[in-house]
Parts: sequence; structure tokens; C-alpha cells
Amino acid sequence: MPAIRCGSSALVSMNVSPRVQSVVNDLVASMVLAIWLYLLAGRGAFWLTGQRDDDTPGVAATWPAVVAVIPARDEAECVGQAVSSLLRQNYPGAFSVIVVDDQSRDATAQVARDAAAAAVAADRLTVLAGRAVPAGWTGKLWAQHQGIEAAEQAPQPPTYLLLTDADIVYDADALRHLIARAQSSGCVLTSLMVKLRCKSLAERMFIPAFIFFFQMLYPFSWSNDPRRATAAAAGGCMLVRRDVLREAGGMAAIRDALIDDCALAKKLKNYGSIWIGLTERVHSIRAYPAIADIRRMVSRTAYAQLRYSPLLLAGTILALALTYLAPVALAVFAGGGAQFVGIFVWLLMALALRRTLRFYRVSGLWGLALPAIAAMYMAFTVDSAYQHARGRGGMWKGRAQANASELR
Repeated sequence: MPAIRCGSSALVSMNVSPRVQSVVNDLVASMVLAIWLYLLAGRGAFWLTGQRDDDTPGVAATWPAVVAVIPARDEAECVGQAVSSLLRQNYPGAFSVIVVDDQSRDATAQVARDAAAAAVAADRLTVLAGRAVPAGWTGKLWAQHQGIEAAEQAPQPPTYLLLTDADIVYDADALRHLIARAQSSGCVLTSLMVKLRCKSLAERMFIPAFIFFFQMLYPFSWSNDPRRATAAAAGGCMLVRRDVLREAGGMAAIRDALIDDCALAKKLKNYGSIWIGLTERVHSIRAYPAIADIRRMVSRTAYAQLRYSPLLLAGTILALALTYLAPVALAVFAGGGAQFVGIFVWLLMALALRRTLRFYRVSGLWGLALPAIAAMYMAFTVDSAYQHARGRGGMWKGRAQANASELR
């Protein structure tokens, strides 16, 4: 963006005439207005948060066998609650859980076993000792592969696999609703964007915006439309038809993907309908108490989203600056019509975020801070590229996973 001179009524600080400055301001104003009109009117109404599991039918035609697969590395703090919530599902069909202990350095395996014993369901839990990660695989996908392999080798393999994470806690009726949704819609993949923890200041600042940006990037209504190529899933909760997953090549088909959930959604949408929506029934208990924790979460995959391309990184930063920062610059430093457009667009983006803030029970005033929040996400994205350059891309529990085929 052009340099901004504080205290000036013009957007551009250059030795040019006021007329040229006005033209530049008007041009930028026209661009940001067009961007936000498109986002609000032409991108699947993502900001309305309309794709939810609230209307899921509660009764399925049958209750097929399901196996949940949980990859867990150093998850002693969370895995007990996750396992307990799954084993207490009021699901009428056969249901069991496989925890793949991905070479944890803590008591992950024992905590999982203790949770199953406390739920009087030790017979429905299997804890596998994960093998070393081979070249070309990310740790999570390799752990999931081992769990799926074990489920398929059972005397009666399940119809569905519930791919979930060690920090995800389910309401007692969540699996019933997932199965009912999958069967009524004929979906090969049914995913819920779990409700992330939103208690600390950092979480209230960044988590609703994270969900907002995700839906902007992958509009749920487009993903749920078989006629569109957009495909998205949320890795914390994915109900998958086992036979379709096997036909698509299993987890081996996406073995080096850092953004594995959307990679899987893209793969499976070639085989049938998929569905993703927001939910109040499934929660993540993983805490992000400080901004540094949010930074690590975003930095782990942001550069992978850009396919490790410096050109895409530069283009993304420029686009984000124009979309989120230019309206503020216009509102503060420009004059006339350009300033009015800047103020108007700033209010538009605040109102657009409001539905997501309400879903997370966070004050709507955070919407006015969206430009600053977006600037922080820009910094996290640059940090993601920096970490990748250091050979620490995709860092998770002491394991760098970006470009898995190269780093292993």
C-alpha cells in the first residue's frame, strides 16, 4: 500500500498534487468497496453462519457400526475427557474407540485407559502403540492410518469411521445426530466445525475471527453443494464412510498434507456428497491462553495453505492489507467520499463478523477490531513462512512436518 502520513487528510504521502492524491484515494476506496460487496453478497453468505447442525433429524433409518479413531501425541491433559465423552454416547448401534498413542512422552495411553475404565467401557477402547513415522507422512495422518487399519482388520469392520482429535469432547447425542445427518443426506463425509474454546483474552480476540476467515475461504454452503468444487472439512470431527475412504486411497492418498481435513474433503467429494456445519454439540477443550499460542496454531499451517509459494505469500499479504487495512487508512487519513467509504466498509466488516461473535458469545464490539486482528493474522502468516524456511514448518509436539517428504 502507499505510505500514509499521520495527520494528513490524504491517503498518499508523496510529492503529488491534491488532485492526484484524491484520484488515488478514490481508486482505493472503489476497490475496497467492491471487495466487501463481493464478500458479503457473492461468497455463499458465509458470514451469516447459516450452515449448522441444529436441524439434524434425530432418528436414522438404521444405526450402523462406528469406530472412532483418535491420534494422540502427548495428550494426557485432554485425551481422558475426549475418550470419556465418546464412550458415554447414547448411540444405539455398535460403537468403539481406538486411540493411537503416537509415541507420546507422557501418560497419554494410561489416561485413555483410565477414562474407559471409569466409564465402565474398557472393552470398547483399544489403545495402539503407534509406530515410527515413515518418510512422506505427517504424524497425525500416519497415526490415523494405523487406527483405520486396525478397524478394518476387525471381524466386523464398521460402516463409518469417526476421525476426531484428542481434545474434542462430545455431547451425549452428538453421534446420533452425525449418523442421522449422514444417512438422510447420503454423505460420504459429514464434518462439524467444533466449537473452539473461547475464554481467555487471546481466544476472544482471535478465535471468532479464525472461524470467520475459514468460512470466508471455504464457504460452507458451497462446500455442501455437490455442483461446486469447494470442499471443506474440520479435522476435529469427521464422520467418513469407511468403504468410500478405502476406495479413495485411504489416508495414504493425502499422507503429506498439513491441512489434512480439507485435503480429505476434496478427495472424497469426488465420490459423493459432503457436508460441514457449525455445532454446539462438539467442543474443543484445548486452551490458547496467550497470543503466542494462537500464533503457533496459525503458523503451523498458514504457509502450507499458500503451497509454500513466496509469490502467493506476497499476494496474500497485499490482498489482506487492501481488504482490512485500507478501509481504516481511508477512514482516518482520507477526506471526502473516500473517507466516507472507508468508514462505511469498516462498519460493514464489523457487522459481518457479528454473527460469528454472537455464536461464540463474545461482545460485538470486537468487530471494530477486525482490521487489527487481521493484521495480526498477516504477521502469523509471515511467521509461518519464516518457520518453514528454518526447517520448523508444521511444528506439532516437537515434530516439524511441513514438506514431510523432504524433511523425513
